[in-house]
Amino acid sequence: MHDPAPKRSARKEIRVAPPLDAAALERLALRYVERFATTRARLTAYLVRKIRERGWDGAHAAPEALAEKLAELGYIDDRAFGEARAAAMGRRGLGKRRVTGALHHDGIDEADSAAIVPAVEERALETALAFARRKRIGPFALAQAERPLREKHIAAMIRAGHDYALARRIAAMAPGEVFDTLS
Repeated sequence: MHDPAPKRSARKEIRVAPPLDAAALERLALRYVERFATTRARLTAYLVRKIRERGWDGAHAAPEALAEKLAELGYIDDRAFGEARAAAMGRRGLGKRRVTGALHHDGIDEADSAAIVPAVEERALETALAFARRKRIGPFALAQAERPLREKHIAAMIRAGHDYALARRIAAMAPGEVFDTLS
């Protein structure tokens, strides 16, 4: 009997990325803003995560300063990001509370957020009707909703960030009814 040939290990060697230094961190930041629309806070969180994953080979890591530098160079614009995000959420039918929550989560500061919110409030009815159309609520339903279903519709609109009174008015509408803004 002969011995079978020795088996070779099918494992591949795992390459560990070297720790980051200032130049590598800047390259990562530039690559990130090149690929994604972002805010200073989101870029900072990304860089901190990369430093935590790979380690740091230098005196002092300053992801906040790097994010600020890229903002000064015009690669990052928090207000433009917030306006685009608010418009996209409005097209999806999401209301003011959801939009302001998303802006806060994305790290948009209070001054920029305060500048964006009036436009969101102006489109409150439009976005609520867009949500109702998408979910077939009120005037976009196939049949008039009775109480338990109507309450579910109202709850869905509230979770989407719309005002309770507006959600209630839209959910109570008959199919095909036109929304009267004066009443």
